Order: sequence, then C-alpha cells, then structure tokens
Amino acid sequence: MQEDMFLTKLTSMRERSTEKGSMWVTMKRSLMKCQARLKKMASKENPVEYRCLVCATDGKRNISTSVAVS
Repeated sequence: MQEDMFLTKLTSMRERSTEKGSMWVTMKRSLMKCQARLKKMASKENPVEYRCLVCATDGKRNISTSVAVS
C-alpha cells in the first residue's frame, strides 16, 4: 500500500480505536529481497538498500506499507 493511503487508513483506525478497543503498530527492518540476491549484491560490493515494513492492526483489520530507510 502506498504511504499516503497507509497514513489515511491508520488515522481512521486510530479514531475507531479511541472510542473502543486498541491498535498495534509494528516496524521491522527488511531487505525485501531473497538471500541469493543479497549474496550476489554483497559480492559485487553494492550498497544494500534497507526498507522498513510498517504494520498496523486493530484485531479486525490489518494494513501495512514499506518505507525506504536512508
């Protein structure tokens, strides 16, 4: 999901959870590539691009997006 759409849905999820319930937001660094491709990139000494996977849930709905890390 695109970052703008994720933020819009996250805002609406937050508004619903303040009335009743709770929500969880998790972040994890991710390479978003398979291990074979990572080894090939490392052997060529290319910089590895990391991304951050951001997920949110309120127990009923799950949303997620991937954000570039500089």
